Amino acid sequence: MAESQTERAHKRQRMSKVWDHFKLKKEDRKVQCVYCNAELAFHNSTSVMIQHLTRKHPVKVNSSSTSVADTSASQRPPDCFGRPALSCTVEEAALLTDSILKMLVTDMRPLSMVEDEGFKKMISAFNPKYSMPARSHFTSLMEKKHQQITEKLKTVLQDTESVALTTDVWTSVATESYLRVACHFVGEDWQMKSFSLTTGPLKENHTAADIADLLEETTDKFHIPFPKVKAVVHDNGASVVAAAAILKERHGWASVRCSGYVLNSVVQSTLKNSQTIANCVASARTLVEHFKKSEVACAKLQEMQKQMGMPLLMLIRDVSTRWNGTYHMLSRLLGQRWPVAASLSDLAVSPNGKQLHLDLKQEQWNLSEELTRVLGPFVSVTEFLHGEQYVTLSSLPQLVHNLKKATLSSTFESDSVKEFQAQVIEQIAERWQKLFSFHPEAPNTVLLAAALDPRFRKLKFLPAEDVFKVQSQIQSMALAVIKEERQSNESGNQAAATLESRFAPKDGSFTNTILGSSSDSDNSDEEVEDKQQSHTVQKEVLQYFGELPLSKKDNPLLWWRTNATRYPTLAKLAKSFLGIPATLTPSERLFFATGNIASRRRAVLSSEHVDMLTFLHCNHGLL
Repeated sequence: MAESQTERAHKRQRMSKVWDHFKLKKEDRKVQCVYCNAELAFHNSTSVMIQHLTRKHPVKVNSSSTSVADTSASQRPPDCFGRPALSCTVEEAALLTDSILKMLVTDMRPLSMVEDEGFKKMISAFNPKYSMPARSHFTSLMEKKHQQITEKLKTVLQDTESVALTTDVWTSVATESYLRVACHFVGEDWQMKSFSLTTGPLKENHTAADIADLLEETTDKFHIPFPKVKAVVHDNGASVVAAAAILKERHGWASVRCSGYVLNSVVQSTLKNSQTIANCVASARTLVEHFKKSEVACAKLQEMQKQMGMPLLMLIRDVSTRWNGTYHMLSRLLGQRWPVAASLSDLAVSPNGKQLHLDLKQEQWNLSEELTRVLGPFVSVTEFLHGEQYVTLSSLPQLVHNLKKATLSSTFESDSVKEFQAQVIEQIAERWQKLFSFHPEAPNTVLLAAALDPRFRKLKFLPAEDVFKVQSQIQSMALAVIKEERQSNESGNQAAATLESRFAPKDGSFTNTILGSSSDSDNSDEEVEDKQQSHTVQKEVLQYFGELPLSKKDNPLLWWRTNATRYPTLAKLAKSFLGIPATLTPSERLFFATGNIASRRRAVLSSEHVDMLTFLHCNHGLL
């Protein structure tokens, strides 16, 4: 019996590699995809099948041992330029796809970008043979990459002796609340390390207990034992402060308030207390906004700057929530005072006598100058504390001491600035008094960090009796470290000791009578070892605190890397305390991406994908 036309066509078409991916249903004149079970009409041609594979399963095609590329170019759909489509090798396709994913993560681009026509044309121009996978495929790759980096970070954290956590609550453009958590520590190379852990969703009416639970879940997820966490650095939010208190009670995690938030609160509230200062700042803001909103005024300012041989600098508008923005606004305005005045004299810039309304009065210019002088030291301290590549917490007591000294040493003419000077010193003393006080019942994290920083080991900002008490606490903690190591070693040898005890003499034997019981000997040996270790630690502590302080300009971490062998026990403590940041800045810089990732274009992202994208972006060094 003669073969049907369909059967003859099928035999011919089976020569194509595309049949590795489809099954023929003769009775229905259809083909079925082996990956997604989609059924396509079969009209004696493989073109529809190739289009389906290219559009829905590009990776399956590229990774197949027999590529669809063997099919003639006339059977394959053209690329976006209308050129006959070719095929990449498996290695080329994998490399390009991985590179696109890394670009999306590193540059905080939405995954939907792979569907943009312009992006597809650009990729096609770079490599016409590459077939862009679907967005769903990149989502799948992101999820796998997130799991890979999570496992890699677990390995990194497993090798650390201790970590500090930073956390704050952030709200997206979709008005969803997230708890951002990052970890910080000193690595084996004695360098500061920071990694994002999670951007976890919070309930609408979240409580302190919810935040504490999420922090515990995060540490558990990354296999960080609770005793390894030394501190939680947080802002002044009531729920976060209460959560830190819960975790301190549960696990002994030290609660460290962000020094940047404390300093900002002190200066901001003190500035608002003076109506004269508030009016001056408001007038300066109005003047700056005039130049920001008027193209004519802005162009005239640049013209005047050129005529006077001054740099072409734009005026700075402050941010009401940050006092240092006020400082930078006034500082820039003072530097550009004469070009600004010359610009305002032009009727095109300030018509109808508006110059007198816009320009600051002489007393306001004088007040602005004094304000920048009194705020200058606060700006320097804030900028130093915002560092993330060097130690900050241990420097805090000395910085505050120097800040009070610098503020008091300045003299001012304006009564409002004098009043600000007195009030801000009072506020600093009140806010930081507890922070720098010695508490025998609860070790002070800041003081311990300062004591373990060779630059500040003399603790000159403390009374002599408190210095001795802090040193004694350091010695006690060093002894605890040695005992913990000894117990760890003993537990490792427990199996061998148990086996050996089977052959030991029984109690009451002649040998025990003459030499004493084994338990007596063990107790005696343990006492001797305790005394030896106590003597060793005492000697190490005395020698460390007896050395001259390191220069303030030197790097304490570099000093510890060189001297860790001389002070092995104290070096372990130094890693624990010097790795704690003084502010949330390292965390905020890591999570700067969060706002971009959860932007309006990505508002449809699930909370899980927001977490994944943020995690991958912040930790792109591990990619």
